[in-house]
Amino acid sequence: MAGDDARSELGETDAPQEDEVALAFDRIVSQGAQRLHRTWREVLTTGLAGGLEVGVGVLALLAVYAETGSHLLAGIAFSVGFIALLLARSELFTEGFLVPVTAVVAGRAGPGQLAKLWAGTLVANLVGGWVVMWIAVHALPELGTTAIESATTFVDAPLDLQSVCLAFLAGSTITLMTRMQQGAESEGGKIVAAVAGAFVLAGLVLFHSILDSLIVFAGIHAGGPFGYGDWLAWFWYVTLLNMAGGLLVVTALRLVRSKELIEREREDVRSVRVAARPGRPAIRRAVSRARPGGSPTGSAACPAAAGPGSAGRPAGRRAWPAGRTPGSRTPPRRRAAGAR
Repeated sequence: MAGDDARSELGETDAPQEDEVALAFDRIVSQGAQRLHRTWREVLTTGLAGGLEVGVGVLALLAVYAETGSHLLAGIAFSVGFIALLLARSELFTEGFLVPVTAVVAGRAGPGQLAKLWAGTLVANLVGGWVVMWIAVHALPELGTTAIESATTFVDAPLDLQSVCLAFLAGSTITLMTRMQQGAESEGGKIVAAVAGAFVLAGLVLFHSILDSLIVFAGIHAGGPFGYGDWLAWFWYVTLLNMAGGLLVVTALRLVRSKELIEREREDVRSVRVAARPGRPAIRRAVSRARPGGSPTGSAACPAAAGPGSAGRPAGRRAWPAGRTPGSRTPPRRRAAGAR
């Protein structure tokens, strides 16, 4: 306890974590809660847009690889897709292994909502990407040979240790990219993370369930000697291993690192639920209205969704006590010492 008190004197929170960790955690939980409370229409449309944008990145990848024969340069070109995802605020299936999962663990949503987000985004990504690849192959038939050559790398890959490691590493890499973007304070920093993630994923030809599926679709559209059955035989295990790589490496470590913050978030959610029981209709109505598409999630209308230090927090919130908010640069104890 004495160590925690001494540590809190050095930062803005009274929790035994660095301020940056606490702020990043609150951003992740808030964004995750909003994404998990999307309707089916919102899930499918953002996923479809994500597939279209990744498809543009794959088009750039194929064009550069056809001209240079360099996977590394093609990986940099593919970053166009990740940058588009970032700036357009679309959804990619493999970017859902950190932010939404953290929100579920913190009690902001349930496993069913996570399953809806994952399933809807996965299907919509594939559909959007399939459409873009069909258009690209017919618009630029000279890329067909490159698409078939690149797709053969995946559909002919045996399920061996190398394939397992390539898929596992891809899941870890894309989730690390997400974590880097959550920790960045500026759009420029997030774009750097997107370029780095694209370079590693596409430049090193890791097995990524969405990116490489679109390359296979392009090869099929171009008349390659393989079909959707060959793609499915590769796709199922790559998807599972992408999930394992993201969840077991990056996400698990972040959850362990934020253990105290997660416990406090759960306490806040329990407090709101208690306050929303019969006899407190006003609060219950406010909570029920605070859904994306209606009242903004994370606002004071929904205490469970509000960020730390907001008016929506229950009075018992300990992570940001009275007098200490994320915008307060001088802890109360320091001000008291200065007054003396």
